[in-house]
Amino acid sequence: MAKRKPKKTVRIGLFVGMEWSWPPAFIDEVNSRTEKTGVIAEFVEIGGTAMNEPCPYRVIIDRISHEVPYYRSYLKNAVLQGTKVVNDPIMWTADDKFFGASLITRLGIASPLTVVLPNKDYIPGIDHNKSLRNLTFPIDWQGLVDSVGGFPCVLKDAHGGGWKDVYIVNSMDELWQAYNSCGLLTMILQEFITWDEYARCMGIGQREVRVMRYDPNQRYYHPEHGWDDEMAQRLQDETLAICKAFGYDMNTCEFAIKDGVPYAIDFMNPAPDMDVNSLGKNHFDWMVNTMADVMIDMALSKEETRKNYLWGKAAAKSKA
Repeated sequence: MAKRKPKKTVRIGLFVGMEWSWPPAFIDEVNSRTEKTGVIAEFVEIGGTAMNEPCPYRVIIDRISHEVPYYRSYLKNAVLQGTKVVNDPIMWTADDKFFGASLITRLGIASPLTVVLPNKDYIPGIDHNKSLRNLTFPIDWQGLVDSVGGFPCVLKDAHGGGWKDVYIVNSMDELWQAYNSCGLLTMILQEFITWDEYARCMGIGQREVRVMRYDPNQRYYHPEHGWDDEMAQRLQDETLAICKAFGYDMNTCEFAIKDGVPYAIDFMNPAPDMDVNSLGKNHFDWMVNTMADVMIDMALSKEETRKNYLWGKAAAKSKA
């Protein structure tokens, strides 16, 4: 009897930060299926990267490159070599909450009124009298506040996450005080939605969604969402539409629900919360198993992040 040819091992790599619960659980889950799938998962280890260096991973899951710039550079090279990177580091680098609010509104998804503001401070090389001639001065603060429905309103970092640099302001003095503390950050001013209910929805692989009832004040995920089928389906459909529009395969979308209408108020979280202590075991187990299902499918597919770009399609055809 002829010996069966062993399967070629396909590798999934992880970039992670301080989190301790989801990464090892995901690795264990993927590796428990290796005999059947031929796919293994492990932490990526790198220390200096040459241009066009081959990437040994079919899929890389990125949960920290927004805070470690070298990782972001490595991941862009991995994309160029044909690796499927979750999430696309080029789109992640380019997105911001103002563009996102404009985009999803065009998709027909409700979103708070939003304006982007001039920066408070600039890098030392900027000459305020010469380099900023395109800016009008003084800023029409009242007009901007009126454009988002008046006070209270929300001032937040256009590129931020994790509830950092978010201010709920109730007067012009509070707005100026918060704005003056923002330094080099680009801030957006946003309509404040007085919500009745709140949802945080996890989207994975642009195909799976976990609808969760969430209390942002207590940072608490309810074990069951409790919404009727119509609301749950709407939250699922809008989460999928957002993730597909941005090309995100791992993302949470937050909805403030007012008078039965879900407003997407935060929907670009490409390194979303997956900690068992915050999610609870029910949601955590879903994250582990669903990520394993989807990432293994990706590893065995021909998906490539570079195919999203003209330069990537050209590189895929090149023999260089």
